[in-house]
Amino acid sequence: MSTNQVTKNTIIWDVLQIDPKTAALFMEIGMHCVGCPSASGETIEQACMVHGADADLLVKKINEYLQSKSE
Repeated sequence: MSTNQVTKNTIIWDVLQIDPKTAALFMEIGMHCVGCPSASGETIEQACMVHGADADLLVKKINEYLQSKSE
């Protein structure tokens, strides 16, 4: 998966496989599910709905972080 392909439909576990340090981005918005079994089957959008978080903003932050790592 290319770093610019993280979307709201990306499974949380897949994001963590790209870069485990992205867990901090989930944690900073109160999404501690990165260690939860749901992370292996739940999309970013689904988790954001459950946690009342903005999926678009989280995806933007993840992609910005991943882009900065590849420069």
